[in-house]
Amino acid sequence: MNIVFIVVDTLRASRLSCYGYEKPTSPTLDALAGEGARFARCFAPGIPTTPAHTTMYTGLHPLTHNIVCHGGQVDLDRKIPVLPELLQNRGYTTAAVDNLYDIKPWLARGYEFYINPSARHKLRLLVSCEEINSRAIPWIKAHAHEKFFLFLHYWEPHTPYLPPQKYRNFYPKERDPYSSEHSSFAPIKRQPFWGMFGDTWFNKLGGEVTDAEYIASLYDAEIRHVDDGIAEILQTLDATGLAEDTLVVLTGDHGESMYQHDIYFDHHGLYEDIIHVPLMLRHPKKIPAQGVLSPMVQHLDIAPTLLEAAGANIPPAMEGKSLWGMATGQTDKGGWNRVVSCEATWQAKWAIRTETEKLIVSREPDFHNTPPRELYDLTADPAETRNIALEQWERVDELEAELEEWIAKGLAKSGRAEDPLRTQGITLGKRWNSWLASQRKRL
Repeated sequence: MNIVFIVVDTLRASRLSCYGYEKPTSPTLDALAGEGARFARCFAPGIPTTPAHTTMYTGLHPLTHNIVCHGGQVDLDRKIPVLPELLQNRGYTTAAVDNLYDIKPWLARGYEFYINPSARHKLRLLVSCEEINSRAIPWIKAHAHEKFFLFLHYWEPHTPYLPPQKYRNFYPKERDPYSSEHSSFAPIKRQPFWGMFGDTWFNKLGGEVTDAEYIASLYDAEIRHVDDGIAEILQTLDATGLAEDTLVVLTGDHGESMYQHDIYFDHHGLYEDIIHVPLMLRHPKKIPAQGVLSPMVQHLDIAPTLLEAAGANIPPAMEGKSLWGMATGQTDKGGWNRVVSCEATWQAKWAIRTETEKLIVSREPDFHNTPPRELYDLTADPAETRNIALEQWERVDELEAELEEWIAKGLAKSGRAEDPLRTQGITLGKRWNSWLASQRKRL
């Protein structure tokens, strides 16, 4: 069995057609999901990119592997095995086409072939799916007779949303994104991100945008763009005769907020728009087309799932649960009754999510001036528009006590005494001015 593991950066589940979005953003991913297993509720326990990928590679929660933020000074312990190493030990030829090594070197561990396409780019986010595929497709053809694990990472839906013109058809033709009648874009100018976005993105849109929905439509267009890129990979598997014995796994590292919760076109905040990501698996011989699987699952389940699929031993220290039995239809049991997520890049927060509710706890004030405790009824209020923490303070106390106990146990198991959100964060939030200055110099 070959394995192709695809991560699309900043891919929010609810903006895919197969997850209920009304616009046709994802025909290829819809078909992929329909041919295998689609997990309806997969969540990122750590955001953004660095913690999320580290979790996927190690099968450990961020509290355990200790990578809780983007741009932090803590390195992954070399004793912790990562997925490519474990598959290499199983006899797989391992390859990646990505530039995540530019972020943290452990994201390139275990690869015999590491192909980084970002050398000519001043900003790694501008690497296109065409550039990824121009390297990945020849590699697949050259190694078609080997048992391989190939990792592909696409940046497309990440800011700046600058899709090719042919994909920019998600905004109503009769509507003018520059009209003075609109005011929905104005609040972003009060955000600390405005300076960077103005220089690297908004000034490239042909005028002064006034309608936030226009920017959101460009996000949809980026998804449609990368969907076509993924189609080329799947077509290559078909053309080489590899598709029948290749496990294709696709997820996103985190989602994206368009303008909800005063978060404009970014991925901080532990709301559903940010932590709910797609997860789908296809193997024509082993995974039946079974529709939607509803248990709550997490990024940390991906590594043990791929190891079991490959017939490799799952290290006892891995905290994730293999989803292979559910994906192949051997069992309908699995998943989690609680998902704990964290962030420490722009703001330091923990969240505990049950089947029906979510509590978000701030470790220190954030620049959105949100309350220190947020409780949402996900059944009555799936968009998390109404914080009921003050009304349901007893439930807040119960969930917070459960969360703090979970954190304390995790720290004790890891031999650490302090909450890493306090000791490591807030990396970008506190270094905003210097980080922004460095980005401007690179452009």
